[in-house]
Amino acid sequence: MKKNNLTIPDIKGTSRLFWAGAMLAAFWIGMNLVFPQLAPTGIPMIIVRIIVQGLILAGLWLGLSRTAFTYRTRATLWLAIAIPFTLWLTLILELATHGFFQAVPGVVLNLPVLPIATFLPVVVGLILLTRSGRIASLLDAMPTSWLIGIQLYRVYGSLFLVIWLHGILPGAFALPAGIGDAAVGVLALPAAALVASGTEAGRKAAMRWNILGLIDLAIAISMGIMTSLRGPFHGGSLVETAGQLNAFPTVMTPGFVVPLSAILHGLSIWQLKRRAQRAELSHVGTESQLSV
Repeated sequence: MKKNNLTIPDIKGTSRLFWAGAMLAAFWIGMNLVFPQLAPTGIPMIIVRIIVQGLILAGLWLGLSRTAFTYRTRATLWLAIAIPFTLWLTLILELATHGFFQAVPGVVLNLPVLPIATFLPVVVGLILLTRSGRIASLLDAMPTSWLIGIQLYRVYGSLFLVIWLHGILPGAFALPAGIGDAAVGVLALPAAALVASGTEAGRKAAMRWNILGLIDLAIAISMGIMTSLRGPFHGGSLVETAGQLNAFPTVMTPGFVVPLSAILHGLSIWQLKRRAQRAELSHVGTESQLSV
């Protein structure tokens, strides 16, 4: 029995994945409420980042193994991505721990280094990646569910809600960012399962999930800039603790997690569109053969 191109077992499976993500988010929030001294150390953030970094690099190699590239080409391409990717994380982590993104006391208008760190990697990364024929071949060989499921890590953003409850971050930023990240993270596995079904409904669900994720990032970035920049257009009336957003470990989210997530969304949308185009061409070719 089918419903909207998805079988009943598929719907039940995605429901279980949804609740699994919800329980993970609840566990993360609960742990930080019970142990409020843990998050400020940056240890949980570093652990999560290492795990996600490892999963992305492992998935990259597995994806390359599905292509027709030679071993040497696969190794070269993996290193060409893994090295700058790891250096990027290391650089942002080093700058964050040394207070590079924090406003300088006494300076009315500081250089907006955090917005630069947020937007520049997205622009440069997507331009370079989407213009590469080898990356296109990699995405064609890689399951469409991978780039979606990996963003389960977005439930980590629910930490902003805990920080807000402790009065460290302003609600203007923490509420939309925390709730949005939690929602995107909780829905990541169900969306991945739906697109893995190979149906048109699954592809549309994955595309909607990507759009939701990008909207969440846009709102978080906008509110983050409004509550952290100081200058002639920011009177400082918003909670002064907004400066915490520019401090380690919180700053790692706009400085690294946000641009990484935006790049993953961009690649996922590109991959879904390429897959849809190939399916359309295959369908047209089949119809042409039948007509002959």
